[in-house]
Amino acid sequence: MTNQAHSLKFADVGQDVIIWPLAKIVSPEGISIGDSVIIDDFVFIMGGSKTVIGSFVHIASFTSIIGGGEFTIEDFAGLSGGVRIYTGNEDYLGGSLTNPAVPHPYRIPIRSFVHIKKHAIIGANTVILPGVTIGEGAAIGANSLVTKDCKPWTIYVDSPSRPLRPRPQDRILELEAQLHRELYDKKGNYIPKSQREDDYAD
Repeated sequence: MTNQAHSLKFADVGQDVIIWPLAKIVSPEGISIGDSVIIDDFVFIMGGSKTVIGSFVHIASFTSIIGGGEFTIEDFAGLSGGVRIYTGNEDYLGGSLTNPAVPHPYRIPIRSFVHIKKHAIIGANTVILPGVTIGEGAAIGANSLVTKDCKPWTIYVDSPSRPLRPRPQDRILELEAQLHRELYDKKGNYIPKSQREDDYAD
């Protein structure tokens, strides 16, 4: 396996990051990546104006992050296979021509953002449109269409997405605290796999 994590010119990249060889990363200089991140083959990421990927994040195959705006995914969040995230869009109201083959000023794309907070889970084949914040611990069911902000620690389903029921948070936050005690030193620095005790090597 050829790991792209340290061959691409990212703005910043942490330790124990795996980017599989068939992932396509455009404009890596605008992308910051934390520690212990896995980006699968066949993922497509456009760096846009700014992209921040936290620690302990997994982005599964056939996911795309496009649109040219800002994208943030915080620690312990994950994108399942086939997720589509749009941080920008075309002017569908007819104020300009559309699609990237049309030059400025005839095309005026709308740049925005998508922010996915800690512990959020995005189910397979979900579509997230620009200007959305997914709250901490929210879970989005497969095949959902997210057009509005999602509340923390809430399960959403359907197209367009709607809240289904609360998601328990106590156990998840307890496990996060335990992980930090084991995988970070007293100064709060991540301990890479190669430097850990045998009990925590994997």
